[in-house]
Amino acid sequence: MTFTIMSLAERPDRWPAVRDMADSWPVFVTEDLVGAACFPRIAAELPAHVLFAEDEDGEVVATAHSVPFALHAPGRGDLPARGWDQVLTWAFADLRAGVRPDTVSAVAVTVAPHAQGRGLSALMLSAMRDNARAHGFGEVVAPVRPSAKHLQPRTPVEEYVRRVRPDGLPEDPWMRVHARAGATVERVAPASMTVSASLEQWRRWTGLPFDTDGPVEVPGALVPVHCDVEGGHAVYVEPNVWMRHPL
Repeated sequence: MTFTIMSLAERPDRWPAVRDMADSWPVFVTEDLVGAACFPRIAAELPAHVLFAEDEDGEVVATAHSVPFALHAPGRGDLPARGWDQVLTWAFADLRAGVRPDTVSAVAVTVAPHAQGRGLSALMLSAMRDNARAHGFGEVVAPVRPSAKHLQPRTPVEEYVRRVRPDGLPEDPWMRVHARAGATVERVAPASMTVSASLEQWRRWTGLPFDTDGPVEVPGALVPVHCDVEGGHAVYVEPNVWMRHPL
């Protein structure tokens, strides 16, 4: 099957299909407050950085969101420990202030559940790199969410990301896609995303009781969620891995 990749700047009429495409993200991941505030703005304010793939029937089956930002602005320079959340806030602060961006950050590559296993994630990552190059950028950075880390939530992320196969590529499948595209690991972002909510909300999202203090393993979570029964809340701090794509 062949796919056609376009941007929302080219086809703004496809925004409803892009917005409504099914995905397989854990529910709680979409409850990050920074993401909830900033992610919809990418399509509205940076449509040239929202790519989508249509199959031969014209169905949107994959999307790739990225944001340009000024990594080398005063006070920055290093890829931030707060990863995904920080790069989104920097990107829209720069846009509002008229600061010239010098780098593109990947934000999300999403493939519809029924279209997974067809190589679309690698295809969209390649298209994102090409799009950044076409807009004059020399580098793409990515706060990568290791796709198999949720199977080992108790493994320290620093240990997990160092694991490689005999061929030298990362053990983690999504990190491996980035590595095959030419990316290298820069550093761990230990607090890339934070989701803090009441125990009632966590119970609704996960179906788990959340009735014991301490770490709770949640399906889809890369690390345990910390539960505070007396305080009536639980907090998930997700680590990601910064990878650099020189263009």
